[in-house]
Amino acid sequence: MNNPVKLSALQIATRIECGDLSAPDALRLGEANIAEREDTLRVFVHRPPKMPDVNSRTSGPLTGIAIGVKDIFDTADMPTRFGSPIYADHRPPADAALVTMLRRAGATITGKTVTTEFAWFTPGNTRNPHNPEHTPGGSSSGSAAGVAAGFFPASIGSQTGGSIVRPASFCGVCGYKPSFRLVPTVGMKTFSWSLDTAGFFAATVADAAFVAAASTGRDLAIHALDIPAPRFGLFRSDIDEAMSPHMQQALDSAIAAIQSAGSTIVDVLAPRQLQGAHAAHRIIQDYEAGLALGHEHHHHPELLSAPLRQLLDDSRNLEPAEYDDARRTANHARKLTRDLFADCDVLLTPSAPGAAPKGLASTGDPAFNRVWTLLGTPTVNVAGLSDPQGMPLGMQIIAPFGHDLVALQAAHWLESQLAKR
Repeated sequence: MNNPVKLSALQIATRIECGDLSAPDALRLGEANIAEREDTLRVFVHRPPKMPDVNSRTSGPLTGIAIGVKDIFDTADMPTRFGSPIYADHRPPADAALVTMLRRAGATITGKTVTTEFAWFTPGNTRNPHNPEHTPGGSSSGSAAGVAAGFFPASIGSQTGGSIVRPASFCGVCGYKPSFRLVPTVGMKTFSWSLDTAGFFAATVADAAFVAAASTGRDLAIHALDIPAPRFGLFRSDIDEAMSPHMQQALDSAIAAIQSAGSTIVDVLAPRQLQGAHAAHRIIQDYEAGLALGHEHHHHPELLSAPLRQLLDDSRNLEPAEYDDARRTANHARKLTRDLFADCDVLLTPSAPGAAPKGLASTGDPAFNRVWTLLGTPTVNVAGLSDPQGMPLGMQIIAPFGHDLVALQAAHWLESQLAKR
Protein backbone atom coordinates (compact mmCIF):
# COMPACT_ATOMS: atom_id res chain seq x y z
CA MET A 1 0.00 0.00 0.00
CA ASN A 2 1.33 3.46 -0.88
CA ASN A 3 0.46 6.91 0.45
CA PRO A 4 1.71 9.29 -2.25
CA VAL A 5 2.88 12.81 -1.38
CA LYS A 6 1.01 15.09 -3.76
CA LEU A 7 2.35 18.37 -5.14
CA SER A 8 0.41 21.57 -4.37
CA ALA A 9 -0.03 24.02 -7.23
CA LEU A 10 -0.76 26.85 -4.80
CA GLN A 11 2.33 26.20 -2.70
CA ILE A 12 4.52 26.02 -5.80
CA ALA A 13 3.10 29.32 -7.11
CA THR A 14 3.61 30.99 -3.72
CA ARG A 15 7.23 29.81 -3.48
CA ILE A 16 7.95 31.05 -7.00
CA GLU A 17 6.40 34.44 -6.20
CA CYS A 18 8.49 34.70 -3.01
CA GLY A 19 11.69 33.76 -4.84
CA ASP A 20 12.19 30.53 -2.87
CA LEU A 21 11.82 28.38 -5.98
CA SER A 22 12.61 28.97 -9.64
CA ALA A 23 10.09 28.06 -12.31
CA PRO A 24 12.46 25.55 -14.00
CA ASP A 25 13.10 23.84 -10.65
CA ALA A 26 9.36 23.79 -9.95
CA LEU A 27 8.76 21.92 -13.20
CA ARG A 28 11.23 19.25 -12.09
CA LEU A 29 9.55 18.57 -8.74
CA GLY A 30 7.69 15.51 -9.99
CA GLU A 31 10.56 13.94 -11.92
CA ALA A 32 11.81 11.70 -9.10
CA ASN A 33 8.29 10.33 -8.57
CA ILE A 34 7.90 9.74 -12.30
CA ALA A 35 11.25 7.96 -12.53
CA GLU A 36 10.36 5.75 -9.59
CA ARG A 37 6.77 4.84 -10.41
CA GLU A 38 5.81 5.49 -14.04
CA ASP A 39 6.79 2.00 -15.16
CA THR A 40 4.28 0.64 -12.64
CA LEU A 41 1.50 3.23 -12.79
CA ARG A 42 1.58 4.02 -16.54
CA VAL A 43 0.13 7.50 -16.21
CA PHE A 44 1.47 8.90 -19.48
CA VAL A 45 0.61 7.88 -23.02
CA HIS A 46 3.13 10.43 -24.30
CA ARG A 47 5.82 12.40 -22.52
CA PRO A 48 8.58 14.45 -24.15
CA PRO A 49 12.11 13.05 -23.63
CA LYS A 50 12.82 15.98 -21.32
CA MET A 51 10.60 18.39 -19.43
CA PRO A 52 9.53 21.25 -21.76
CA ASP A 53 11.03 24.62 -20.95
CA VAL A 54 9.12 27.22 -18.98
CA ASN A 55 6.56 28.88 -21.22
CA SER A 56 8.71 31.59 -22.82
CA ARG A 57 5.85 33.34 -24.59
CA THR A 58 3.70 33.97 -21.57
CA SER A 59 4.30 34.44 -17.88
CA GLY A 60 1.37 34.29 -15.54
CA PRO A 61 -0.05 32.78 -12.38
CA LEU A 62 0.64 29.23 -13.59
CA THR A 63 4.29 29.81 -14.49
CA GLY A 64 6.28 26.85 -13.19
CA ILE A 65 3.17 24.66 -12.88
CA ALA A 66 3.35 21.36 -14.78
CA ILE A 67 -0.01 20.22 -16.14
CA GLY A 68 -0.97 16.75 -17.31
CA VAL A 69 -3.41 16.77 -20.25
CA LYS A 70 -5.89 13.96 -20.87
CA ASP A 71 -5.23 12.52 -24.28
CA ILE A 72 -8.53 13.60 -25.78
CA PHE A 73 -7.44 17.27 -25.83
CA ASP A 74 -5.57 18.36 -28.94
CA THR A 75 -1.95 19.43 -28.47
CA ALA A 76 -0.01 20.82 -31.43
CA ASP A 77 3.39 19.82 -30.00
CA MET A 78 2.44 16.29 -28.90
CA PRO A 79 0.45 13.40 -30.40
CA THR A 80 -3.24 13.12 -29.54
CA ARG A 81 -4.51 9.55 -29.84
CA PHE A 82 -7.86 9.57 -27.98
CA GLY A 83 -7.04 6.18 -26.44
CA SER A 84 -7.59 4.48 -29.80
CA PRO A 85 -5.27 2.75 -32.31
CA ILE A 86 -7.23 4.50 -35.05
CA TYR A 87 -5.29 7.66 -34.16
CA ALA A 88 -1.89 6.11 -33.45
CA ASP A 89 -0.12 8.64 -35.70
CA HIS A 90 -2.41 11.63 -35.16
CA ARG A 91 -0.75 15.02 -34.68
CA PRO A 92 -3.26 17.90 -34.41
CA PRO A 93 -2.41 21.23 -36.08
CA ALA A 94 -3.56 23.29 -33.08
CA ASP A 95 -4.08 23.14 -29.32
CA ALA A 96 -7.49 22.66 -27.77
CA ALA A 97 -8.96 25.86 -26.38
CA LEU A 98 -8.38 24.80 -22.74
CA VAL A 99 -4.77 23.87 -23.48
CA THR A 100 -4.23 27.31 -24.98
CA MET A 101 -5.84 28.93 -21.93
CA LEU A 102 -3.45 27.03 -19.63
CA ARG A 103 -0.43 28.00 -21.69
CA ARG A 104 -1.51 31.66 -21.75
CA ALA A 105 -1.63 31.56 -17.95
CA GLY A 106 2.00 30.37 -17.96
CA ALA A 107 1.49 26.63 -17.43
CA THR A 108 3.76 24.01 -18.97
CA ILE A 109 2.20 20.88 -20.47
CA THR A 110 4.27 18.00 -19.08
CA GLY A 111 2.68 15.23 -21.13
CA LYS A 112 -0.46 13.49 -22.34
CA THR A 113 -2.20 11.26 -19.80
CA VAL A 114 -3.93 7.95 -20.41
CA THR A 115 -7.62 8.02 -21.24
CA THR A 116 -10.03 5.18 -21.80
CA GLU A 117 -10.98 4.60 -25.43
CA PHE A 118 -12.55 7.86 -26.68
CA ALA A 119 -13.17 8.72 -22.98
CA TRP A 120 -15.70 5.90 -22.70
CA PHE A 121 -15.45 2.77 -20.52
CA THR A 122 -12.81 0.52 -22.15
CA PRO A 123 -9.83 0.94 -19.78
CA GLY A 124 -6.23 1.87 -20.46
CA ASN A 125 -3.25 0.51 -18.52
CA THR A 126 -3.04 3.10 -15.73
CA ARG A 127 -3.01 1.80 -12.16
CA ASN A 128 -4.08 3.31 -8.85
CA PRO A 129 -1.17 4.95 -6.95
CA HIS A 130 -2.62 3.80 -3.61
CA ASN A 131 -2.58 0.17 -4.72
CA PRO A 132 -1.52 -0.78 -8.28
CA GLU A 133 -3.79 -3.83 -8.14
CA HIS A 134 -6.79 -1.47 -8.34
CA THR A 135 -8.20 0.74 -11.08
CA PRO A 136 -7.64 4.52 -10.89
CA GLY A 137 -11.10 5.00 -12.39
CA GLY A 138 -11.90 6.50 -15.75
CA SER A 139 -12.11 7.87 -18.17
CA SER A 140 -9.60 10.48 -16.92
CA SER A 141 -7.39 7.71 -15.56
CA GLY A 142 -3.91 9.16 -16.01
CA SER A 143 -4.93 12.70 -15.03
CA ALA A 144 -6.22 11.58 -11.63
CA ALA A 145 -3.48 9.03 -10.95
CA GLY A 146 -0.71 11.44 -11.94
CA VAL A 147 -1.81 14.06 -9.42
CA ALA A 148 -2.22 11.40 -6.72
CA ALA A 149 1.28 10.04 -7.39
CA GLY A 150 2.92 13.47 -7.30
CA PHE A 151 3.89 13.40 -10.99
CA PHE A 152 2.43 16.87 -11.57
CA PRO A 153 0.48 19.31 -9.36
CA ALA A 154 -2.58 19.59 -11.62
CA SER A 155 -4.18 18.14 -14.72
CA ILE A 156 -7.22 18.40 -16.92
CA GLY A 157 -9.80 15.78 -17.78
CA SER A 158 -13.37 15.46 -18.96
CA GLN A 159 -16.65 14.01 -17.74
CA THR A 160 -19.53 12.60 -19.77
CA GLY A 161 -20.86 10.34 -17.00
CA GLY A 162 -18.52 10.35 -14.01
CA SER A 163 -15.06 10.64 -15.50
CA ILE A 164 -13.71 13.44 -13.28
CA VAL A 165 -15.39 12.91 -9.92
CA ARG A 166 -15.11 9.10 -9.83
CA PRO A 167 -11.36 8.79 -10.60
CA ALA A 168 -10.69 11.67 -8.21
CA SER A 169 -12.53 9.70 -5.53
CA PHE A 170 -10.63 6.48 -6.31
CA CYS A 171 -7.25 8.25 -6.30
CA GLY A 172 -7.84 10.55 -3.31
CA VAL A 173 -7.50 13.93 -5.03
CA CYS A 174 -9.78 16.85 -5.81
CA GLY A 175 -11.71 16.58 -9.04
CA TYR A 176 -13.72 19.62 -10.12
CA LYS A 177 -16.35 19.28 -12.84
CA PRO A 178 -17.49 22.81 -13.72
CA SER A 179 -20.97 23.84 -14.75
CA PHE A 180 -21.74 22.69 -18.28
CA ARG A 181 -20.09 24.94 -20.90
CA LEU A 182 -18.22 27.05 -18.32
CA VAL A 183 -14.97 25.69 -19.79
CA PRO A 184 -14.70 25.33 -23.59
CA THR A 185 -14.50 21.88 -25.16
CA VAL A 186 -13.28 23.14 -28.55
CA GLY A 187 -10.46 20.84 -29.62
CA MET A 188 -11.58 18.05 -27.28
CA LYS A 189 -12.74 14.79 -28.87
CA THR A 190 -16.52 14.69 -28.69
CA PHE A 191 -18.39 11.71 -27.33
CA SER A 192 -21.66 13.45 -26.41
CA TRP A 193 -21.92 17.18 -27.07
CA SER A 194 -24.82 17.61 -24.64
CA LEU A 195 -22.85 16.04 -21.77
CA ASP A 196 -19.08 16.36 -22.31
CA THR A 197 -17.59 18.71 -19.72
CA ALA A 198 -13.94 19.70 -19.26
CA GLY A 199 -12.55 19.98 -15.74
CA PHE A 200 -9.59 19.92 -13.37
CA PHE A 201 -7.67 17.68 -10.97
CA ALA A 202 -5.34 18.85 -8.20
CA ALA A 203 -4.12 17.83 -4.76
CA THR A 204 -6.69 19.88 -2.85
CA VAL A 205 -9.82 21.88 -3.57
CA ALA A 206 -7.95 25.18 -3.19
CA ASP A 207 -5.34 23.98 -5.70
CA ALA A 208 -8.00 22.98 -8.24
CA ALA A 209 -9.80 26.31 -7.73
CA PHE A 210 -6.53 28.18 -8.24
CA VAL A 211 -5.74 26.44 -11.54
CA ALA A 212 -9.32 26.82 -12.76
CA ALA A 213 -9.36 30.53 -11.89
CA ALA A 214 -5.95 31.20 -13.43
CA SER A 215 -6.77 29.45 -16.71
CA THR A 216 -10.31 30.74 -17.18
CA GLY A 217 -10.00 34.23 -15.68
CA ARG A 218 -13.14 33.56 -13.64
CA ASP A 219 -13.73 34.25 -9.95
CA LEU A 220 -13.17 30.69 -8.77
CA ALA A 221 -10.17 31.01 -6.44
CA ILE A 222 -10.64 30.45 -2.72
CA HIS A 223 -9.31 33.52 -0.90
CA ALA A 224 -11.00 33.54 2.50
CA LEU A 225 -9.20 31.73 5.30
CA ASP A 226 -12.40 31.46 7.29
CA ILE A 227 -15.16 30.42 4.87
CA PRO A 228 -18.61 30.42 6.54
CA ALA A 229 -20.08 27.01 7.16
CA PRO A 230 -22.37 26.11 4.25
CA ARG A 231 -25.78 24.50 4.70
CA PHE A 232 -25.71 20.94 3.40
CA GLY A 233 -28.45 18.82 1.92
CA LEU A 234 -27.95 15.06 2.12
CA PHE A 235 -29.31 13.88 -1.21
CA ARG A 236 -31.31 10.67 -0.87
CA SER A 237 -32.25 8.54 -3.87
CA ASP A 238 -32.84 4.97 -4.97
CA ILE A 239 -29.20 4.47 -5.91
CA ASP A 240 -28.10 4.84 -2.28
CA GLU A 241 -28.49 1.08 -1.94
CA ALA A 242 -25.46 0.73 -4.23
CA MET A 243 -23.20 2.15 -1.49
CA SER A 244 -20.70 -0.27 0.00
CA PRO A 245 -20.66 -0.58 3.82
CA HIS A 246 -17.35 1.30 3.92
CA MET A 247 -18.74 4.13 1.80
CA GLN A 248 -21.76 4.35 4.11
CA GLN A 249 -19.36 4.63 7.06
CA ALA A 250 -17.42 7.35 5.21
CA LEU A 251 -20.64 9.25 4.52
CA ASP A 252 -21.56 8.97 8.20
CA SER A 253 -18.11 10.37 9.09
CA ALA A 254 -18.63 13.31 6.74
CA ILE A 255 -22.04 14.01 8.27
CA ALA A 256 -20.52 13.88 11.77
CA ALA A 257 -17.78 16.31 10.73
CA ILE A 258 -20.35 18.71 9.29
CA GLN A 259 -22.46 18.62 12.43
CA SER A 260 -19.47 18.85 14.78
CA ALA A 261 -18.37 22.03 13.03
CA GLY A 262 -21.77 23.59 13.70
CA SER A 263 -23.18 23.41 10.20
CA THR A 264 -26.64 22.16 9.34
CA ILE A 265 -27.49 19.17 7.20
CA VAL A 266 -30.97 18.25 6.06
CA ASP A 267 -32.31 15.34 4.03
CA VAL A 268 -33.19 16.17 0.43
CA LEU A 269 -35.25 13.49 -1.26
CA ALA A 270 -34.90 12.95 -4.98
CA PRO A 271 -38.18 13.95 -6.64
CA ARG A 272 -39.92 11.17 -8.52
CA GLN A 273 -39.61 13.08 -11.79
CA LEU A 274 -35.82 13.06 -11.45
CA GLN A 275 -35.64 9.28 -11.64
CA GLY A 276 -36.19 9.36 -15.40
CA ALA A 277 -33.06 11.46 -15.80
CA HIS A 278 -30.85 8.38 -15.38
CA ALA A 279 -32.42 6.70 -18.41
CA ALA A 280 -32.37 9.99 -20.33
CA HIS A 281 -28.62 10.28 -19.77
CA ARG A 282 -27.98 6.91 -21.42
CA ILE A 283 -30.18 7.68 -24.44
CA ILE A 284 -28.67 11.11 -25.01
CA GLN A 285 -25.12 9.80 -24.56
CA ASP A 286 -25.52 6.80 -26.84
CA TYR A 287 -27.43 8.62 -29.59
CA GLU A 288 -24.87 11.42 -29.75
CA ALA A 289 -21.91 9.02 -29.54
CA GLY A 290 -23.29 7.17 -32.54
CA LEU A 291 -23.10 10.40 -34.55
CA ALA A 292 -19.91 11.82 -33.03
CA LEU A 293 -18.00 8.57 -33.70
CA GLY A 294 -19.81 7.80 -36.93
CA HIS A 295 -16.63 8.10 -39.01
CA GLU A 296 -14.66 5.74 -36.80
CA HIS A 297 -17.56 3.29 -36.64
CA HIS A 298 -18.02 3.27 -40.42
CA HIS A 299 -14.39 3.23 -41.55
CA HIS A 300 -12.50 1.48 -38.73
CA PRO A 301 -14.90 -0.85 -36.87
CA GLU A 302 -12.19 -3.50 -36.51
CA LEU A 303 -10.05 -1.06 -34.48
CA LEU A 304 -12.80 -0.32 -31.94
CA SER A 305 -13.11 -2.36 -28.78
CA ALA A 306 -15.96 -4.88 -28.87
CA PRO A 307 -18.00 -3.04 -26.17
CA LEU A 308 -17.74 0.33 -27.92
CA ARG A 309 -18.51 -1.19 -31.30
CA GLN A 310 -21.61 -2.79 -29.77
CA LEU A 311 -22.72 0.52 -28.26
CA LEU A 312 -22.32 2.26 -31.61
CA ASP A 313 -24.16 -0.57 -33.38
CA ASP A 314 -27.02 -0.28 -30.90
CA SER A 315 -27.11 3.51 -31.15
CA ARG A 316 -28.31 3.18 -34.74
CA ASN A 317 -31.53 1.67 -33.39
CA LEU A 318 -32.30 4.81 -31.37
CA GLU A 319 -34.88 6.94 -33.12
CA PRO A 320 -34.61 10.74 -33.23
CA ALA A 321 -38.00 10.92 -31.46
CA GLU A 322 -36.64 8.84 -28.57
CA TYR A 323 -33.61 11.14 -28.36
CA ASP A 324 -35.83 14.23 -28.41
CA ASP A 325 -37.98 12.78 -25.60
CA ALA A 326 -34.83 12.20 -23.53
CA ARG A 327 -33.75 15.78 -24.11
CA ARG A 328 -37.15 17.03 -22.94
CA THR A 329 -36.84 14.86 -19.83
CA ALA A 330 -33.40 16.34 -19.17
CA ASN A 331 -34.66 19.91 -19.62
CA HIS A 332 -37.55 19.26 -17.21
CA ALA A 333 -35.15 17.73 -14.69
CA ARG A 334 -32.90 20.79 -14.90
CA LYS A 335 -35.83 23.01 -13.94
CA LEU A 336 -36.65 20.72 -10.99
CA THR A 337 -33.06 20.98 -9.77
CA ARG A 338 -33.59 24.51 -8.49
CA ASP A 339 -35.98 23.25 -5.83
CA LEU A 340 -33.38 20.85 -4.43
CA PHE A 341 -31.49 23.82 -2.95
CA ALA A 342 -34.47 25.48 -1.25
CA ASP A 343 -33.15 24.65 2.25
CA CYS A 344 -29.43 24.22 1.59
CA ASP A 345 -26.50 25.75 -0.26
CA VAL A 346 -25.04 22.52 -1.61
CA LEU A 347 -25.89 18.84 -1.81
CA LEU A 348 -23.76 15.99 -0.45
CA THR A 349 -23.56 12.48 -1.90
CA PRO A 350 -20.86 9.81 -2.18
CA SER A 351 -18.62 10.30 -5.21
CA ALA A 352 -18.79 6.58 -6.04
CA PRO A 353 -20.43 3.44 -4.67
CA GLY A 354 -17.22 2.51 -2.86
CA ALA A 355 -13.45 2.37 -3.18
CA ALA A 356 -11.67 1.63 -6.45
CA PRO A 357 -12.44 -1.91 -7.62
CA LYS A 358 -9.59 -4.40 -7.79
CA GLY A 359 -8.29 -5.15 -11.28
CA LEU A 360 -8.15 -3.11 -14.49
CA ALA A 361 -11.10 -4.66 -16.30
CA SER A 362 -13.48 -1.95 -15.07
CA THR A 363 -13.09 1.73 -14.22
CA GLY A 364 -15.97 1.61 -11.72
CA ASP A 365 -19.62 2.59 -11.61
CA PRO A 366 -20.62 6.23 -12.39
CA ALA A 367 -24.09 5.82 -10.83
CA PHE A 368 -23.56 8.69 -8.37
CA ASN A 369 -22.34 11.07 -11.07
CA ARG A 370 -24.43 10.61 -14.22
CA VAL A 371 -27.47 12.64 -13.26
CA TRP A 372 -25.38 15.67 -12.18
CA THR A 373 -23.53 15.59 -15.49
CA LEU A 374 -26.87 15.53 -17.28
CA LEU A 375 -28.13 18.44 -15.19
CA GLY A 376 -24.95 20.43 -15.84
CA THR A 377 -24.38 21.33 -12.19
CA PRO A 378 -20.89 21.94 -10.77
CA THR A 379 -19.57 19.02 -8.73
CA VAL A 380 -16.41 18.57 -6.66
CA ASN A 381 -14.85 15.46 -5.16
CA VAL A 382 -13.63 15.97 -1.60
CA ALA A 383 -10.85 13.62 -0.50
CA GLY A 384 -9.78 12.80 3.06
CA LEU A 385 -11.62 9.58 3.90
CA SER A 386 -10.58 5.97 3.29
CA ASP A 387 -11.56 2.37 3.89
CA PRO A 388 -9.70 0.02 6.32
CA GLN A 389 -7.28 -0.92 3.51
CA GLY A 390 -6.32 2.72 3.00
CA MET A 391 -8.14 3.10 -0.32
CA PRO A 392 -9.66 6.58 -0.78
CA LEU A 393 -13.38 7.24 -0.45
CA GLY A 394 -14.63 10.56 -1.79
CA MET A 395 -17.56 12.82 -0.98
CA GLN A 396 -19.30 14.72 -3.80
CA ILE A 397 -20.41 18.33 -3.41
CA ILE A 398 -23.06 19.63 -5.82
CA ALA A 399 -24.13 23.26 -6.21
CA PRO A 400 -26.79 24.91 -8.40
CA PHE A 401 -25.94 25.45 -12.05
CA GLY A 402 -23.60 28.42 -12.48
CA HIS A 403 -22.70 28.56 -8.77
CA ASP A 404 -19.25 27.04 -9.16
CA LEU A 405 -17.58 29.16 -6.50
CA VAL A 406 -20.24 28.04 -4.00
CA ALA A 407 -19.40 24.41 -4.80
CA LEU A 408 -15.66 24.98 -4.46
CA GLN A 409 -15.95 26.92 -1.20
CA ALA A 410 -18.22 24.28 0.34
CA ALA A 411 -15.88 21.52 -0.81
CA HIS A 412 -12.91 23.38 0.67
CA TRP A 413 -14.78 23.83 3.94
CA LEU A 414 -15.64 20.12 4.15
CA GLU A 415 -12.10 19.12 3.19
CA SER A 416 -10.80 21.27 6.05
CA GLN A 417 -13.19 19.67 8.55
CA LEU A 418 -12.28 16.15 7.45
CA ALA A 419 -8.58 16.97 7.87
CA LYS A 420 -9.22 17.72 11.56
CA ARG A 421 -10.66 14.28 12.27
